[in-house]
Amino acid sequence: MLDVAVIIVSWNVRNYLANCLRSVCAEKRRSGLKVETWVVDNASTDGSVDLVADLFPDVHLVINEHNPGFGAANNQGMKAAVEANPRYYLLLNPDTLVGKGALTHLVNCLDQRPKAGMAGPRLVYGDGRFQHSAFAFPGIKQLTFDLFPLPARLYDGWLNGRYARRNYRRNGDPFQVDFALGASMLVRADVVEATGGFDESFHMYCEEIDWGWRIRRAGWEIYSVPQAEIVHYGGESTRQIPAQSIVNLWESRARLYHRHYGRFRTTLATWLVQKAMKRKAAKTADPELKQAYQEIAAIWRRANKNK
Repeated sequence: MLDVAVIIVSWNVRNYLANCLRSVCAEKRRSGLKVETWVVDNASTDGSVDLVADLFPDVHLVINEHNPGFGAANNQGMKAAVEANPRYYLLLNPDTLVGKGALTHLVNCLDQRPKAGMAGPRLVYGDGRFQHSAFAFPGIKQLTFDLFPLPARLYDGWLNGRYARRNYRRNGDPFQVDFALGASMLVRADVVEATGGFDESFHMYCEEIDWGWRIRRAGWEIYSVPQAEIVHYGGESTRQIPAQSIVNLWESRARLYHRHYGRFRTTLATWLVQKAMKRKAAKTADPELKQAYQEIAAIWRRANKNK
């Protein structure tokens, strides 16, 4: 039996992917765990596939001719790895570096907690700055923070779905969260089988929130593990298509809110989003952004009518 199947979904981030794989190989040697890695390439055009084949011959490659989306590609990777009979899957973004002992701490967290279905690490940016890596499920309060200017001191607090920074101190114990950021998640194989993995109707963004909701509703717990540190540079793929990424984000948020909340909350959320997007469209001089904001307002309006 394999301890961990590492699944990395990549799109046009060749150099980040190489460094990520090097960090995975180093952690595999340090941990003594039985680990194999699968890279799912979503139709990259930057030589990523050749790089993996040339420099990392032990890595399993899944090559897509088109980009099916983040969730679908992760599911694809887990299905490819299932024959290895892993106890856990580590879903890892390519713009990450696995820190010393991180994998061991994540595995220990789930090994010691039979009701724990998923665990996420402590994330830091490339320059070492703290990065929130787990959140409370989003609601109207968090939506308001995303859409309208509010006092800066409030953005880092519980009103905005953030857990206290003291919980993430490096020597701290694992603590329960609503969901872990999708950049890095260790998930029990039984949980994947019971929940079906990511909902593939989310092309990009919010997949981990929806999955977290379903995992929690199925009776499993989700933890953040501060002793497991992983560097996450963040947004290296989506930065290549900024306007479309904004549309993708808010389209996924519309799907998320309308799936998990009732009529009143989704109607209120729709009103807030439309109001904010009309304001943003009026203020920007960028025609692509203007079109993106207008498209987002229309997406939420249509979703609410179909509720």
